[in-house]
Amino acid sequence: MSGAALAVLIVLGPLLLAGGFVLGRRTARPERTSDVGTPVEHATFETLHTASLAAPPLRAGLTEESARKAAHRLRSLLGTDALCLTDGERVLAWDGLGGHHAERAMERAGELLASGRGTAFSDGCDDLDCPLRWGVAAPLTVDNRVLGTLIAYAPRESAVLARAAGEVARWVSVQLELAELDRSRTRLIEAEIKALRAQISPHFIFNSLAAIASFVRTDPERARELLLEFADFTRYSFRRRGEFTTLADELHSIDQYLALVRARFGERLSVTLQIAPEVLPVALPFLCLQPLVENAVKHGLEGAVTTSRITISALDAGAEAEVVIEDDGVGMEPDRLRRILRGEGDASTGIGLLNVDERLRQVYGDAYGLVIETGVGAGTKITVRVPKYRAGVHGT
Repeated sequence: MSGAALAVLIVLGPLLLAGGFVLGRRTARPERTSDVGTPVEHATFETLHTASLAAPPLRAGLTEESARKAAHRLRSLLGTDALCLTDGERVLAWDGLGGHHAERAMERAGELLASGRGTAFSDGCDDLDCPLRWGVAAPLTVDNRVLGTLIAYAPRESAVLARAAGEVARWVSVQLELAELDRSRTRLIEAEIKALRAQISPHFIFNSLAAIASFVRTDPERARELLLEFADFTRYSFRRRGEFTTLADELHSIDQYLALVRARFGERLSVTLQIAPEVLPVALPFLCLQPLVENAVKHGLEGAVTTSRITISALDAGAEAEVVIEDDGVGMEPDRLRRILRGEGDASTGIGLLNVDERLRQVYGDAYGLVIETGVGAGTKITVRVPKYRAGVHGT
């Protein structure tokens, strides 16, 4: 399914369901009056509300638990007597009357799974009191793959139910596709974080330990403090919980990193911090600032004969927090920077800038990519903007 088609279904899906709901309810039950708006308006609001309740479980994917939680809401949308959800192998959930029909549901699902096309069928049974005599099965698809089926049952044949079941199945498929996108995004972010961890320079680790060792005899207390800083820095960098952190935790890890760098370079590195306390709780992607500071240290000290100066500021910018990392180092050609951000950088450049830029855009949108100002001999200034509040982004 294309991105445009997916967006259209997300926006129009509930409205199409509402129309099917009205028609389905009129054929299945007597019309009810409402003291709030017209019957059509009331049915529309009720349908949208029911769809909003059914969506969250489905965003977890097609599982037994998500199907069980969503089945009752989906049956309400269709106004039918029973509804069944299956995957490619078994019945995941049955809601409504005539549960004994579930034994034959996979036979109906098997025909659909083989053809990929919805089908209607007669489904009588020996129980004279059972109202289920007819059903319609519709495919649940993601990326043109049939993952399972939605099967609705009724006392009699209904063209309206057949059409409504198809619309509901398409809406469910959109939710499942969004679930797949969420999983893909999570896997991508996890892979990118692993790549960043792999980029923590072995030379940095070796040099940090060497610097700590140099203080063991001359200043044991300083060596102890640096060893604790090193332990906390590596513990944070290799932690396993969550893809987001707080600005306070990220800056604390950066401070530990800089303490280890200063232990090696001493007065050759000067760092100025300007931090607004009100932005410290802001959540942001894990390890999105540390690579930028490491880049500033590397290029700031490269070729420096006296003191390299780095400024890190985190300021309140209304609805956003703005972090600026600036060095007075060698800088780079703007064309080289553009190649790096296109993924064409050389091995010595590393993946830090590209990785951070892509993750910020994935989480917040293209308007929140890195803003980098640089030139040969002019140093580098990197600006990161993140919203103070964004749904789904929580520091851990």
